[in-house]
Amino acid sequence: MKTLNPAVARVLKRLHYPLDVILTCVRWYVAYPLSLRNLEEMMAERGIAVDHSTVHRWAIKLLPVLEKTLRRCKRPVGKSWRVDETYVKVKGQWKYLYRAVDKAGNTVDFLLRARRDKEAARRYF
Repeated sequence: MKTLNPAVARVLKRLHYPLDVILTCVRWYVAYPLSLRNLEEMMAERGIAVDHSTVHRWAIKLLPVLEKTLRRCKRPVGKSWRVDETYVKVKGQWKYLYRAVDKAGNTVDFLLRARRDKEAARRYF
């Protein structure tokens, strides 16, 4: 079994909920356009009583530590990379897909937008 990063373990030490509940709430908060009250309701539907302010405190405590930890695990990107733009159909609607690819053609990062916005893609990458 993999052990936790010491910095993450220190942050989680004082939290009184199961780790899977905490990480699920924080992941859903950052991955999907959900409000904290939506998360409170979703957890209540699953039989877990958690207040929206508690989820907010978890996010404030965990996200900087997780970001720092996960950035170390991220693959190194060479000096040479480019942004590729294409048009794809998602659920019946056309969207713009911007991909940052390295010299070997591996995807470094991507951005999916409803409308064409090269300036936003430049700021993102």
